[in-house]
Amino acid sequence: MLGFLAFIPRAVAQGIPLLFGCTGEIVTEKSGNLNLGLPGVMYVGAISGVIGSFFYENSVGAGEVNAALAILIPLMCSIVGSLIMGLIYSFLVVTFRANQNVTGLAMTTFGVGFGNFFGGSLIKLAKTDLPSISLSKTSMVFRSQLPFAKSLGVIGEIFFSYGFLAYTAVIIALIVAYVFKKTRVGLNLRAVGENPATADAAGINVTKYKYLATCIGCVIAGLGGLYYVMDYACGIWSNDAFGDRGWLAIALVIFTLWKSDLGIFASILFGGLYILYLYIPTGMEHMEFKELYKMIPYVVTLVVLIFTSMRNRREDQPPQSLGLNYFREER
Repeated sequence: MLGFLAFIPRAVAQGIPLLFGCTGEIVTEKSGNLNLGLPGVMYVGAISGVIGSFFYENSVGAGEVNAALAILIPLMCSIVGSLIMGLIYSFLVVTFRANQNVTGLAMTTFGVGFGNFFGGSLIKLAKTDLPSISLSKTSMVFRSQLPFAKSLGVIGEIFFSYGFLAYTAVIIALIVAYVFKKTRVGLNLRAVGENPATADAAGINVTKYKYLATCIGCVIAGLGGLYYVMDYACGIWSNDAFGDRGWLAIALVIFTLWKSDLGIFASILFGGLYILYLYIPTGMEHMEFKELYKMIPYVVTLVVLIFTSMRNRREDQPPQSLGLNYFREER
């Protein structure tokens, strides 16, 4: 029982970066853009926040950091870095109509290279003996729990023991779900993703919606990278430590059937499956099976994909123009 109670908060913490990435990708894909550059976007969002935090902590020195600045500086740096990635992708795909798959993969390669280059540069500036840097002061502010969490015992541990970005991820997912279901903007965006020619004929600015959806989606996804470093990893940055979470977030989009509110529960499930191998008792002779346990989230996604394809319900399918560029002159 104690092991299960310890597992839930770790599953939630592991799932929050996936929720940010999944929600951001859903917003992007609803416009018809398939952004396979999501892992690179999350990586850039993470390193941008790390850069801002690193120079702020160095300017403070041995003194105490200002809590507001410790949050605001890396947060704004992460938003700007992710936004630039979204603008680059939109410019190539929407304006120049480049192939979405190739552009996305190139963005992932660029984002990881960008992060590793500047991460390595910061490590050299820090003059540390380890291949990593620690931003413990900023991380403590990001990981600050609600003041009443400890007094609530188990309930507080499960529901109120997380940093503010965890609750932000849930709120953003709920807002996105509401916008798509209840607002004119959401309806227009869904129309652009389903049939941009019809949306264009109805007077909807297809280019504007695609740009906005992609950039907003990248900003949301970038916050997932910032959360991973500042909260989950306790402010420790090391190159290539982000793993395959960006790809897992893309898989989560399929699992949630492009519904961001469902993504809240699905991300926690995937977060639990991602670390499940740590809680399965196996002897040294069975250590190789732990690599198989890491495959479980992807296997579950494939099963869901097959199941939804067999049901063939329209509401369970991706946007009709997903991955296809819109040529207005062919309308």
